[in-house]
Amino acid sequence: MRVPYRKPGKFSQMKPDPMMTEEKFNELKKEQEKLKRIRPHAAADVARLAELGDFSENAEYQLAKGRLRGINNAIVRLENQINQAEIIKPQRTDTVQLGSTVTIESASGQKTYQILGSSETDPERGIISHNSPLGVALVGKRVGEKVTVRLENREMIYKIIGIE
Repeated sequence: MRVPYRKPGKFSQMKPDPMMTEEKFNELKKEQEKLKRIRPHAAADVARLAELGDFSENAEYQLAKGRLRGINNAIVRLENQINQAEIIKPQRTDTVQLGSTVTIESASGQKTYQILGSSETDPERGIISHNSPLGVALVGKRVGEKVTVRLENREMIYKIIGIE
């Protein structure tokens, strides 16, 4: 069977952001170790099911083979992420840096955000990426400065209140 060719999506060619905290780095290493521990069991299942014979009609074999392929792909992806990782070491400066916690004020009130790498963003918990429109606008700025963030159909103006 021939797999249809699909054009890559807008974001498929983007390289993953290597910036991460030490906690995220350790989390990735634990996940990789867990996958490496379960891989031999998945490989043994594939070998056991291969002994049953006819591969074309052996659905269990196909599922086990797919599960093993998924584990292998995840291990490779994690290895690449771990090898390319750059640990964020926040420094106390008077400008907004990667790892800084910034308090900003806008017309809608005050908000506090921590600026980290793209792999750790969680806007609901106040963690934004240094690649986000707001993160890009804030990095390098000082307390008291105003930044303008252009969104699709509006502009937001923020004033930096504090940097930690």
